[in-house]
Amino acid sequence: MIVGMIMLMTFGLVDTFFVSLLGTEQLAAISFTFPVTFTLISLNIGLGIGTSACIARFLGAGQHSHAQKYATGALMLSALMVGGLAIVGWLLMEPIFGLLGADHSQMIHIRDYMNIWFAAGVFLAMPMVGNSVLRAAGDTKTPSKLMAASGLINAVLDPVFIFGLGPLPAMGIKGAALATFIAWGCSFIYIMHLLIVKRQLALPRLLNLGEFITTSKTLLKIGLPAAGANMLTPLAGGVLTAVVAEFGPEAVAMWGVGNRLESIASIVILALSMTLPPFISQNLGANKIHRAQQAYQISIRFVLIWQLAVFALLAFTAPVIASVFAKEQQVAHLIQTFLYIVPLGYGLQGVIILTNSSFNAMHKPMSALTLSVIRLFVLFVPLSYIGSVIWQLHGMFWAGILANIVTATLAYWWFSKAIQQTTHSEESV
Repeated sequence: MIVGMIMLMTFGLVDTFFVSLLGTEQLAAISFTFPVTFTLISLNIGLGIGTSACIARFLGAGQHSHAQKYATGALMLSALMVGGLAIVGWLLMEPIFGLLGADHSQMIHIRDYMNIWFAAGVFLAMPMVGNSVLRAAGDTKTPSKLMAASGLINAVLDPVFIFGLGPLPAMGIKGAALATFIAWGCSFIYIMHLLIVKRQLALPRLLNLGEFITTSKTLLKIGLPAAGANMLTPLAGGVLTAVVAEFGPEAVAMWGVGNRLESIASIVILALSMTLPPFISQNLGANKIHRAQQAYQISIRFVLIWQLAVFALLAFTAPVIASVFAKEQQVAHLIQTFLYIVPLGYGLQGVIILTNSSFNAMHKPMSALTLSVIRLFVLFVPLSYIGSVIWQLHGMFWAGILANIVTATLAYWWFSKAIQQTTHSEESV
């Protein structure tokens, strides 16, 4: 999963690198798109969580026909929901990015990029949900290979479409979106063939209305709160992008690079958040509650130590990283400042992410959603804004770390209490 997630996250990082070669305006423009694009990705992640939880249970019970029906329903549901959200985003592009703080010159580049990206939304949704079906069936290698292949296609096509090659004209930032469109399109074709023809994990037909409603209700019971929790992150990111925009395009460029780097730096956390839940679910189903609790605690200790090492590496290499992603000295300086402070909180962020995924594994999606609301809109966004007002960007960065400390402590206590309640319930039975 780590290998596959690294390749998936390189989509944004590779796009950011090649677009940064076009100039600060283009880099700032693609930075504005991150909260919006990640909103659609978060919806897919949430639907994938609901899909995996339902299908794994059916396959474990030997109910293969039910698993096929729910896999087909999940694919249809993701296409409809993401497609609908993409249409809304396209229609409201100007006001959305205006609220984020984009000016007229940046909107030109944003429009070039997002017109194609929104069209590619469904091609992203189907492979992500399809990968969840494969993981529910116990296959984590194929999703990783698929994500790696998509990342490679994107990386190869990016410079070709952005800067041109031979008869192909230079398309600038529009070329980055086109490369992503083609990479996702290839993934879509492969995953549909794999699920329907080779593995027979999905039906070779669309569900009728009654079947679709039945499967959707079950999938959304877990998937909707999980998607909501995931979508809160880019929503909060959009608010903070607007705050950062007050400090100028150089700050927005820094923020975009920092967000892409955060995705790579947190890759182990994200991989664990996909592998820990099925482990917890299986052990809870087998009444081995102590083993589920032990897995959670080991994972928490590991990510805290691991992310501390990642912080040290990023701080040490900050000048080199800044020089790679920024032409202007001011942007490079801001990127270094970001890397000296913000990654210190990634381990704490990992505690929150793993707790959220563990709550979903326990079929407590509302607990995960509530924890996300507290973290982002009770603590993270308000404290970051106050910090930016008092101590500018430095204050914003340190305030975010403070919010993560408080939320991580709450998350660990909350999950420990929930697992103890489950233990007592089983003992009383």
